[in-house]
Amino acid sequence: MHLVHLEIDDFRNLSQVRLELEPVGTTAIVGPNGSGKTSLIEAVAYLGTQRSFRGSPRDALIARDAPAAVIRAITENGGRRVSIDAELRREGPSRTLVNRKSARRRVDLHDALRASVFSPEDTETVRGGPAARRQFLDDLLALSDLRGGALVDEVERIVRQRGALLRQAGPRPSPDILLTLDVWDDRLAVAGTALAQAREELVQGIVPLAARSYAVVAGRDDHLDLTYRRSWTGDLAAALAGGRADDLRRATSLVGPHRDELEITLDGQPARTHASQGEQRTAALALTLAAHRLATERLASPPVLLLDDVFSELDPDRSAALTAALPAAQTLLTTASPLPPGVAPVRTLDIRALRGEPG
Repeated sequence: MHLVHLEIDDFRNLSQVRLELEPVGTTAIVGPNGSGKTSLIEAVAYLGTQRSFRGSPRDALIARDAPAAVIRAITENGGRRVSIDAELRREGPSRTLVNRKSARRRVDLHDALRASVFSPEDTETVRGGPAARRQFLDDLLALSDLRGGALVDEVERIVRQRGALLRQAGPRPSPDILLTLDVWDDRLAVAGTALAQAREELVQGIVPLAARSYAVVAGRDDHLDLTYRRSWTGDLAAALAGGRADDLRRATSLVGPHRDELEITLDGQPARTHASQGEQRTAALALTLAAHRLATERLASPPVLLLDDVFSELDPDRSAALTAALPAAQTLLTTASPLPPGVAPVRTLDIRALRGEPG
């Protein structure tokens, strides 16, 4: 899978960009900080995930004073070309079309554009709270498994609906609300257990790849390990029943896959608290490379690899190791600094030229 053509209008600070892309190899997007390099990467990622990898609200993605942002792309997958058109509206619903048909869920985009992303914000996967690590697993599940992406969406919907019902219930829920809660509990027990199992299988597959990637990029044998921890023991249905009083009292769902944890350790110590900033960044990069390799193994073709400002905090040795570890697939890489020795992109583009500005 690769991008063939990209058009961006009024997305953040990119008023108009038109770009033809190389199908294989690394394309370097260069330019000073604040010139729009990350915005370009973010626009590509949005087409595959329908959200900002920086966690920004949709309104922030639309250029100032513009009513909407538009991203269009042509991709090629197995010799078949696919069109993707996304319109982000400041007022009213936004929409995405795949071959002119509405795409409302991540599964609708699975065969249109798949992308792995590394950005400075990804260090939150290592040093942040459990939600960032669950997001990492769910993004990889959606990327590498069509059914897994549907399961992630289903659990998110159930937890959202169950939470709304708990807030509505109050301290003395009516019999009707309790009966409805039984229905949502049954659905969460089934879908939640399936999601936890899918995540556990994913972790088993990524552990050796992440350990190897860390050793290559770090240049030493520190052992990177991952362990998945459920927020309940035994049967999820029983855990939900046993915790219902607490759920009603606190008006939230306290057990389920949305409360699980992915533990990341370096040489047996929690990377979140014991690793240095450089080690955390290297671990986050190793996870991205491992996720990309796992997705490539599971799919017929590698996802597009998006690397945003990846060399900014890596020393020359780690930069060289990363360069050697990059897969033979379409890669878009941004940098505000000169490319490290050994980086030989198939194409280098100045973002200012893409925007029609003088270099």
